[in-house]
Amino acid sequence: MSTDFQKLLFDISEALVTDELAALKFLTLEYIPMRKLEAIEEPKAFFKALQEKGMIEAGNLSFLKELLYRISRMDLLVAHLGSSREEMARELQIPGRAKVSAYRELLYRIAEDLTPDDVKCVKFLLEDRMPKNKLQDNASMLKVLLEMERNEIIKEDDLAVLKDILEVFRADVKKKIDTYEENKKGKLFNLLFKSKRQTLHYPGMGRAALGLVESYKMKNNPHGYCVILNNHIFKNPHEVRKGTLEDEKAVRRVFEWLQFKTVNHRNLEAEQMYAELKEYSKKDHSNMDCFVCFIFSHGEKAKIKGTDHELVNIKDLLSCFSGSNCPSLAGKPKLFFIQACQGSVGHPAVTVKEDFSGHLETDATPLTTIPDQADILIGMATMEDYECYRCPETGSIYIQCLCKKMELLCPLRKDLITILTEVNKEVAARVLNGWKQMPEIKSTLRKQLIFQIPQSQSIGK
Repeated sequence: MSTDFQKLLFDISEALVTDELAALKFLTLEYIPMRKLEAIEEPKAFFKALQEKGMIEAGNLSFLKELLYRISRMDLLVAHLGSSREEMARELQIPGRAKVSAYRELLYRIAEDLTPDDVKCVKFLLEDRMPKNKLQDNASMLKVLLEMERNEIIKEDDLAVLKDILEVFRADVKKKIDTYEENKKGKLFNLLFKSKRQTLHYPGMGRAALGLVESYKMKNNPHGYCVILNNHIFKNPHEVRKGTLEDEKAVRRVFEWLQFKTVNHRNLEAEQMYAELKEYSKKDHSNMDCFVCFIFSHGEKAKIKGTDHELVNIKDLLSCFSGSNCPSLAGKPKLFFIQACQGSVGHPAVTVKEDFSGHLETDATPLTTIPDQADILIGMATMEDYECYRCPETGSIYIQCLCKKMELLCPLRKDLITILTEVNKEVAARVLNGWKQMPEIKSTLRKQLIFQIPQSQSIGK
């Protein structure tokens, strides 16, 4: 055996750390028995085992390249094997070239995606299925997965238990299993392997192959502005919107927790509302991920009322944030939540018992269509032609429910559409002074929006 080949393996071995060795061992379980892998404690012994199985040799380094690619050691791939990320991505899309099975790759990617707090959640939910000594604090997710395989809790054609666990707190990761199962049945095979689209985020597999709805990036701090336009006091003293300050307080609490730069503007005339949002659209949002705006006021269908009783079109407000008018937010989510009526009709109730007591007021307002631009979501307090309700003491039904659901579900990494659907469900279940309220979601979002929270709070409140 050539000295150069042995030196190559030696140099690569010296560059690998313990966690990477564990990953390499996990990825080769189909080729080397688990008993033998467990006895391997350093990379040189691992490469020797691969040589004994004929998986790597001086004239054939394709499997070694694939393994380094899978564990994202591109530096070793380039420096020692003369390959690159792009070359390997192309190579592994050719049917039959990949040696690591789709099942093994799936489990490895799941382990990579889970945070330490996520792993704690997995262990907790497995306590009634596995011995506790296998779920110790220092056990990595890869070790947990191996034990699940040993106990036949998961296997290549049965990942139901793992799916159920991930659904609780990481539904985005659970979707990878859904698509793996669809691919295994052959439904998406041709589409996935003919696609020329590449991705650098999941080495060796396109995002489409993993079945993920792509997520918007939420990496900056602050993530963006959360602007609150809160019309409380109007020229007509009978139109004072009691309770709206409670909504403002709840929104500030939630979005400051979610690491947004939260600002509020009260009691604006119609032209001032437009001018204020116009100013925010002119700001540089390049180092921000998102823009959020809450509008609390009276209004009419498709319009918001200023404190001067003049009306401003919802579409005019939103147009400030089109790609051409606000380039630094192009491709980023723009969220608008509107607490106001869209008419003067109350939804008839279909239940008898009221679950809300006390005096309720109505707001009168907005939006009937979604602007033509992408990446915009509008959360409406009620549907077109109907009223929405606000309690003078505790705030509006819709906004208070939204804030509560975000505090509950953001730590579980639920996406915004899922959260708003839960809000719809809860608000629609109430009977309010004999009437119902039905919120509405209008969205041109192209990706999932999952709010990031401080790591120390990632398990939930």
